[in-house]
Amino acid sequence: MTAAGVAGGGGPAIEVHDLTYTYAGARAPAVHDMAFAVEPGEIFGLLGPSGAGKTTTQQILIGLIRGWQGSVRILGRDLRGWGNTLYDRIGVSFELPAGYLRLTVREDLEHFALLHGATPRDIDGLVDAVGLTAARDRAVGALSKGMRVRLNLARAMLHRPQVLFLDEPTGGLDPVTARSIRAVIADERERGATVFVTTHDMTTADSLCDRIAFVVDGRIAACDRPRELKLRNRSRQIRVEYRSGGELQTRLFDIDATDGALARLLSACDIETVHSTEASLDDVFADVTGRSL
Repeated sequence: MTAAGVAGGGGPAIEVHDLTYTYAGARAPAVHDMAFAVEPGEIFGLLGPSGAGKTTTQQILIGLIRGWQGSVRILGRDLRGWGNTLYDRIGVSFELPAGYLRLTVREDLEHFALLHGATPRDIDGLVDAVGLTAARDRAVGALSKGMRVRLNLARAMLHRPQVLFLDEPTGGLDPVTARSIRAVIADERERGATVFVTTHDMTTADSLCDRIAFVVDGRIAACDRPRELKLRNRSRQIRVEYRSGGELQTRLFDIDATDGALARLLSACDIETVHSTEASLDDVFADVTGRSL
């Protein structure tokens, strides 16, 4: 299915208004008046520290938590109107590894493929895509946590879902494997899937997501493309390394400065390097929310 047809009629794949949920016995809502929309074919991330309300929001969207207030529409239909057929349209990869420990990787995927009415993807190709080819015939219980995280992702993609919900998809992975998993997720977007990611991993959010929402205390504090958030919330600077009196020195200049100081330095000194700088998402998150990740 193409991205344009995911939500039927061209509307958002996920649409949330005034979403609120309070756990039994809690004094404050875990999710409070949250509102956002995710377009078909978009990778959208909820970024925030543990306890911010990210996972609670995701669990509401996939139907694991009931008793919430507000409006949630998935693929053009009110979430309360979906039955079990929702799970043939979405794929879910939880942060904590799951699976049948005595089955091999391939047997595990074959088993889960039988739970869906759609013809599953090529299992061997899927195993290869997530980097588990060498472990294809190993028991799930013998896999490392990182390998089981990759198996979770493969299981979520088995039936070509229209929407993928991924909770910390690169959690526990080494940098090389995390980069390959981000590439697999990006390929799902190219296939036309909508991807909803919850994470506190700045690298994943920055490099993978089309848009991100900062979440603190169950509320969205800011929402935009990662680049726009960085440019809007911090002044851009140029860092110059130069030699003066035989010593290496560094000086920062505001890109928008008009006093000519940068030009004078460039013409007068032996320049080693010139780099533009911008705020990291860590910086922007701290500026916007007053918190750190």
